Amino acid sequence: MEPAAAESLLSGEVLDALAEFTDPEPLPALHDLRTDRSRRVLADVELLVTGWGCPPLDEDVLAAAPALRAVAHTAGSVRGHVTEACWERGIEVSSAAAANARPVAEYTVAMILLSGKRVLETARAYAARRDRGDWLSSPPGMGNYRRTVGICSASLIGRRVIELLRPYDFEVLLYDPYVSGEEAAALGARSVGLPELFASSDVVSVHTPLLPATRGMVTRELLAAMRPDAVLLNTARGAVLDQDALTEAVLAGRISAVLDVTEPEVLPPGHPLWECENALITPHIAGSLGNELRRLADLAVSEVARWAAGEGFAHPVRRERLAYLA
Repeated sequence: MEPAAAESLLSGEVLDALAEFTDPEPLPALHDLRTDRSRRVLADVELLVTGWGCPPLDEDVLAAAPALRAVAHTAGSVRGHVTEACWERGIEVSSAAAANARPVAEYTVAMILLSGKRVLETARAYAARRDRGDWLSSPPGMGNYRRTVGICSASLIGRRVIELLRPYDFEVLLYDPYVSGEEAAALGARSVGLPELFASSDVVSVHTPLLPATRGMVTRELLAAMRPDAVLLNTARGAVLDQDALTEAVLAGRISAVLDVTEPEVLPPGHPLWECENALITPHIAGSLGNELRRLADLAVSEVARWAAGEGFAHPVRRERLAYLA
């Protein structure tokens, strides 16, 4: 993994925990897998603990690691480093995606609730007016009672969001072509098509992984079908939706947007969304940050412990599921 990732993830406590059931290579972590040191380590290694910035584990790397049998990833997606050669070797792979899903889901629920109370707009108006005003004259659409929340995709994050929404008085809609109506109901949502979800929801929250089939999935037509004053919340990837169409709709004041991700990842300095009062843009903070990184490391440690004991991973990544994963 990148040196900065190792510094953030591999605290002394984490390394001590790993040392209870492995013989870990001392820091610094490997980053360039073609150095003399890396080749020496790879010659004997059975398991790699990987993280952000891990280079591809291609045929050349695997040839230098004849004993490698498992990879425990301390982040979510393994697409950047787990190659076809790994699957051909039969290497077991684990991911901390489940741990990373929790803060994203928590951010999402917080933004759903705050948007229902129109916190940003109200705070802005309060600061300008310096007077409470008549609270009984609040618009009828304000609040979180019996709102409709649409969830795009029953991913790990989408499922966690639905779970966290259960205590609230929301109707939850779910679009996921791979989830049946019965399974959606068991999760706590009603299965609908994508057009109905956008047309019927007060908040649409996007949790769809960016894949070739999902690029631009949220089209201009879907955005145009959203209710007046509805909120589009995106914590997935910016390219899942039509950024230009979203910008037009938000600038027109027809809908609002909460964007933790954009396309490109950092909008150009002069992009109109920066100054738009209907848009809240955060710098990809929904995922694990600060003390939440320890959750990722702890999950990886528990996975390594299970693997070392011959129990297998609790959070395996399956080759056949890669087409549906970020």
